Order: sequence, then structure tokens, then C-alpha cells
Amino acid sequence: MINEQIRDKEIRLIGEEGEQLGIMLVKDALKLAKDANLDLVKIAPTAKPPVCKIIDYGKYRYELARKDKEAKKKQKITEVKEIRLSPNIDDNDLNTKANNARKFITKGDKVKVTLRFRGREMAHISSSRQILDNFFAKLEDVAVVEKPAKLEGRSMIMYLTEKR
Repeated sequence: MINEQIRDKEIRLIGEEGEQLGIMLVKDALKLAKDANLDLVKIAPTAKPPVCKIIDYGKYRYELARKDKEAKKKQKITEVKEIRLSPNIDDNDLNTKANNARKFITKGDKVKVTLRFRGREMAHISSSRQILDNFFAKLEDVAVVEKPAKLEGRSMIMYLTEKR
């Protein structure tokens, strides 16, 4: 809230240089802000009494936007990449998929390994867990199991993340 939008009777005022000007009426604070050719901005609305500061509002918004942009730049976004396998996958295909998963994991992404069952393949679920175990064995040096293999509907899903 800025200037006339502030509806409180009394506020704690902070000056342009950051000095405490004490508790005063809003109209007196507004007069001080107008004399300095600046805005009265409510900084801490939940405080008793609310804290307001005399600042240039446009400059204040610009600084906040810049800080948010800097914080966003530094944060790391982890994506979840999916690798799909089938119960009758061959060794070379499994190696290729494992190499792709290795690239994803070393980049810092999580990998969701999905083993899809179609038709009669649902009868051999117990032997298919071995495929996921072999897949993880190929990535043991760079990955850890975040969520172990679990059957969900017609697919068995396992999550891998980077070793710390």
C-alpha cells in the first residue's frame, strides 16, 4: 500500500536514510513524504503499529524485481526425465537406456524408470523386477534409488536421483 491507500490512524515511520522518525499520524507522515517528493510505503502491515517508510516507490519496486530475478537465476530446477522399458528388452537396448539415464542423472535431473506391461506380460511381473534391478546396477556408481520399484496399474515405476 502506498500514500493515500494507507488506512491506519497511527504508523511507525522510517525516514529516507533509514532513521526512525517514531510513531505518528498518517496525514503527518504523508505530508513529510510529499515535502521530500517521495512516497509513503507500508512495509510491515502486520506490525503494531504498521511500519511505513518514505521512499521512491518506483525505485523500490525495481529493486524488488531485481532481487527476485537474481534469486531465480541462482536456483536449480530439477526435472524428472522418464525412461520407458518393456519386460522383453534386450541387453544392448538396456545399456543404451542406461547410458541415457546416466547423462540425465549427471546433469542433475531425476530419472523415472517405467517398466510397461502389455497384455499377457502382466503374468510375469515377478521376473520383471530383475530388469529394473539390472538397470539400477548399471547406474550404481552415479545414482541412488529415491523410490524403490512399485507396481502401479500396468506399469512398475522406480525413481533414481544423483548420488550425493
